[in-house]
Amino acid sequence: MRRKIEFAIGEHYHIRNRGVEKRTIFTKDKDFLRFLESIIYFNTEKPSWIVKDVRESGINAIPKPEERLVDVIAYCLNSNHFHLILKENKKNGIATFMKKISTGYAMYFNKKYNHSGVLFQGRFKAVHIGSNEQLLHASAYVNCNCEIHNFAKSENYQWTSFLEYIKNIDESLCQKEVVLDQFKNKEEYRKYALNQIARMQEIKEIDGTNFE
Repeated sequence: MRRKIEFAIGEHYHIRNRGVEKRTIFTKDKDFLRFLESIIYFNTEKPSWIVKDVRESGINAIPKPEERLVDVIAYCLNSNHFHLILKENKKNGIATFMKKISTGYAMYFNKKYNHSGVLFQGRFKAVHIGSNEQLLHASAYVNCNCEIHNFAKSENYQWTSFLEYIKNIDESLCQKEVVLDQFKNKEEYRKYALNQIARMQEIKEIDGTNFE
């Protein structure tokens, strides 16, 4: 079945998917790390989905900016689902990127946990982020998703890009300047994002776009 949304180079999208029947897809810290490493190292047109640990398989070169299929703006990994904000850099970039990280992670998970069958609940969901205001709201929603779901404080949860946004971290996975450059400093963004949580918990909908 053809996807209703068509991805366009230079545009931003909110991407999400979850385990089939809402099953847990991240069981241990190593699972979260594996998914994050896939986001980093598989962001290229080079073929690379592997079952073994990413670095043990000899993949240790971070793609150059011009090689990236997508820019990763924000992410949050929860036990049974994940959220990403991506910008398409190349034609079919998001589709290729998501196929690589989803297939690679499913192969890894199924082998590690002796699981058979599908891991994710169908194709990933995608929503076009059509305005700058919506991009800022979406960044707060994704960065603080764990707190919106009431299972962890955003500032203490290690599997969200919120820590990249509010702390000085040497190794950055995200290309977050498109958001942070609109604020005086990281503290101003921190306050902005945290102030959105209560409202998002109530409506789970931003500017007419469903972000559940």
